[in-house]
Amino acid sequence: MKKLTVKKGTECMACLECVRACSNAFYKEFNPDYSCIQVVAKGSGAKPMTCIQCGKCEKACEHGAITQNPKTGVYMINKKLCVSCGKCVEVCPMKVMVLKEGNPASKCIACGICVKACPMEILEIVEK
Repeated sequence: MKKLTVKKGTECMACLECVRACSNAFYKEFNPDYSCIQVVAKGSGAKPMTCIQCGKCEKACEHGAITQNPKTGVYMINKKLCVSCGKCVEVCPMKVMVLKEGNPASKCIACGICVKACPMEILEIVEK
């Protein structure tokens, strides 16, 4: 399974470049609410929250718009089938799914845009 992770033993400086890259890729604007990666305060530092590819979104989708790619293991949203009900967003344990008004839901597809944007090089796409 392909997934975005934070390298062990690394520290995030909360520059939000990963968030910027993701929201720009999906919605062509910088808005932290439209990013499929979130940076949250943790103790005296910050921690990127990433999709763990758990599949809870797929189970919550009553329209069959979310399926798992058999080759990569990544859960993908079929934008044509998504009715923007938000049930997938509600069940996401990491709170990294996005629902912008007038658009289908979006989630991390392990594309690596945030990995390339991170100046600290703490993000990586791994096969698990």
